Amino acid sequence: MLGRFMPKEVKFFDLFNAHAKEIVRGADALVALMAALNRHQEEAVAHAEAIDAIESRADKITHETVSLLHSTFITPLDRDEIHQLISTMDDVLDTIQDAAQTVSMYDIRRATPEAIKLAEIIRACAEKVSHAVGLLSDMDNGPAILQAAREIDRLEDDADLVLREAMSRLFREESDVRELIKLKAIYELLETVTDHCDDVGNLLEAIVLENS
Repeated sequence: MLGRFMPKEVKFFDLFNAHAKEIVRGADALVALMAALNRHQEEAVAHAEAIDAIESRADKITHETVSLLHSTFITPLDRDEIHQLISTMDDVLDTIQDAAQTVSMYDIRRATPEAIKLAEIIRACAEKVSHAVGLLSDMDNGPAILQAAREIDRLEDDADLVLREAMSRLFREESDVRELIKLKAIYELLETVTDHCDDVGNLLEAIVLENS
């Protein structure tokens, strides 16, 4: 009973929002990276470096959230929910960074239409994640959060379809085995980003249902 009357640390929502904004920035930089591959390699390198900086800032937010969790007596959400949410959000940016670093490591010099499309879906997912996270501090926003989670799930389905079509075309048309391996790796990483966004959406849905 006592816990109900004690103040709760609400800074967690600020941290969630800050991290979500970094996810959107990372997704924007990924789209720009893919576009730059077909124009100027130097510009692509700059976008990859921007993603590294974004991921580093997001890591600091994640660490701050976990530290606050350990030092806070009363939390606005279940402790496990807080930890899972910030960790899964971090997975989104980690995988965006993995994709960008793989472009550099494999010396990929062109972005296929499918890679560009996947990056655009990632950006749409990131925007939905940021919107939903921004509503989380008020459970009266539950229906809007659930709607955003459904939209993220639909986008992840779109990414699955693009991946299947990309793989089909790749194995039909690409005769260079090295190029095939490179593009396959990029496609799979990009689709995995949308999987992690969907994981965030599922967690948000569970939090709303648990706390409504």
